[in-house]
Amino acid sequence: MSFNTALSGLNAATANLSVTSNNIANANTFGFKGSRAEFANVFAVSPYGLARNAIGAGVKVATVNQLFTQGGIEFTNNNLDLAVSGQGFFTLSDGGNRVYSRAGNFAPDREGFVTNPAGHRLQVYPPAANGQGFDTGRLTDLRLTTGENPPSATTRVTLGNNLPANAAAPAAAPFDPDEPDSFNHSTSITVYDSLGVAHVATVYYVKTANENEWEAHTVINGDQVGGPQTLQFSNSGELLVPANGELTLPGWTPPSGAADLAITLNLADATQYGERFSVSDLRQDGAAVGRLTSIEVADDGTVFARFTNGRSEALGQVALTNFANPQGLQQVGDNAWAETFESGDPIIGQAGSSAFGLIQSGALEASNVDLTEQLVNMITAQRSFQANAQMITTQDQVTQTVLNIR
Repeated sequence: MSFNTALSGLNAATANLSVTSNNIANANTFGFKGSRAEFANVFAVSPYGLARNAIGAGVKVATVNQLFTQGGIEFTNNNLDLAVSGQGFFTLSDGGNRVYSRAGNFAPDREGFVTNPAGHRLQVYPPAANGQGFDTGRLTDLRLTTGENPPSATTRVTLGNNLPANAAAPAAAPFDPDEPDSFNHSTSITVYDSLGVAHVATVYYVKTANENEWEAHTVINGDQVGGPQTLQFSNSGELLVPANGELTLPGWTPPSGAADLAITLNLADATQYGERFSVSDLRQDGAAVGRLTSIEVADDGTVFARFTNGRSEALGQVALTNFANPQGLQQVGDNAWAETFESGDPIIGQAGSSAFGLIQSGALEASNVDLTEQLVNMITAQRSFQANAQMITTQDQVTQTVLNIR
């Protein structure tokens, strides 16, 4: 009996050393979660129950418990390196099978899909069909945009100008964009047609003979668009006409073969103060063709593609998964876990909501293994193994003594 008891101790110490060895081996594995061997004593039980003075029959490995404590965050220079700060796992597709990981060392493959080193594809919520938010009812593989961002035609130009209150009517008349003496001031901005071709739009301001009254003339690439538009200010310098501050220009046909360019000038913030002309706001809503410059991930998991034309496009939102009992997950290798009956059903959600942590871009979660603790545990397991081995030696000596009795 003593041999079996000591043998169970040897097996338990060996299991402890194996768990410790695996922890130490993965001390530098991103997203790795250390394990702990937990033991239970063994008693022989008869059909009539356990005897009051029964002697234990040794030890057994009750379970190898995974420790899902937070690992340290290590910052990198790669925007596709992701770390979860808090609860939750990255949701991955392994050839259609769902697996989960805390290791966020992702990179695009040759087809543009974002994968980990094992080839598992990162799962995201796709953008909603209406362009508002994300479709949280389904998951899809994250695929980076490799093409160009399409252009968009300018439809609105915002002009925040101050016209001098003491201005006089120009000396030359009528208005001629090539004659500087026929206008007081001008503002130019680049606008884009439906093909992404740039054109220069200039708004010229001409003071009339009437008090607080101006005319605005719009010229695109040297072509006057429509006639003069009246701007009327109050005696306190605020814009009265047009009432809504907007001037709608007639369509202008670009020479590039694009669709007619219909622009609305927004002058709601225009004023007539003081003695100087100034520009406080000048912007338009069109864009040229854009090339991909970078991929950025927000802390809520939204993946943005940024382009040279200043535009950004949401490619998806990283889906995180949590479980009622993460310790019940099955390790399947390659820094991944699989769902089991003990883990409970997966709970999928968005970073920063409910029981999910935030996502840190340009960072990776390090292993949560404490090397010092593991080395001490290794010494303890080694001593336990030696003690149980010595117990077998002692029992062998006792048995030999009995055999030598004559």
